[in-house]
Amino acid sequence: MKRALESVACLALLSISLTSATRARDHGVVGQVFPIVEPDLLATIEAKLQRLQSDGEIDRMNAAFAKRTEARVRRPKPVAGITPASEARTWAYDPTITIERDVQDQKGNYIARRGQTVNPLDFAAVSQALVFVDGDNDAEMSWATTTYSDLKAKIILVSGSPIDEMTQRQRRFYFDQEGRLTGKLGIRHTPAVAVQDGRVMKLSEIKLKGNS
Repeated sequence: MKRALESVACLALLSISLTSATRARDHGVVGQVFPIVEPDLLATIEAKLQRLQSDGEIDRMNAAFAKRTEARVRRPKPVAGITPASEARTWAYDPTITIERDVQDQKGNYIARRGQTVNPLDFAAVSQALVFVDGDNDAEMSWATTTYSDLKAKIILVSGSPIDEMTQRQRRFYFDQEGRLTGKLGIRHTPAVAVQDGRVMKLSEIKLKGNS
C-alpha cells in the first residue's frame, strides 16, 4: 500500500512538472502584434466641455434649461382627456385598500396584516372640499372662486397656471400633476367637487351655464 501511494505521489508530481513546463515554454511570437490603443474617455469629455465653455455654449444650455423649467412650473402640462361637463353626474369613491404584505414597525409589532382592508377616512378626515377646474376657463374659475373660500375648499387646476392665478387672485391654487387625483377619483369633466361623506368621497361633476 505504501509503495502504491508513493507511486501515485510521484506520478502526480511528474504531471505537475510536465504541465508547468508546458505552460512556461516560450513558443515565440505567432502572428503580427498590434498595440492596444484606448482613448481616454474622461479626457475626451473634459476637452469637449472646455470647448463648449469657451464658446459660451454651456451658459446658453443652462439658460435654456432654466427657462424650460420655469415654464413647466408656471404652466404644467394639462391633464389629458378632461373636458367641460355637459351634464351633471354624481358618484362615490371608496378609498379602501387591501394590504398586500404585512406591515411592521421598527420593533417588529404588526401595524397591518396582509389581506387586511384599510380605509384612510377612518383615520383622517378631509375637512375641505376638493374643487377641480380648468384654469383656462374663465367661467369655471369665476364659479369656483366665488363659491368657495380658501378655508372651505382647495381649488385644483387641471389646466392653466396656478402661479399666475395666485398672483392675480391673491389666494392659493393647486395643480393635479399628471392627472393623479382626477384619474384615481374617476373625474372626466370639470368643474368637479369631491367631499367626504362618511367612509367614502362623494363626487359631483357640475354643468355650468354655457358649457355644452
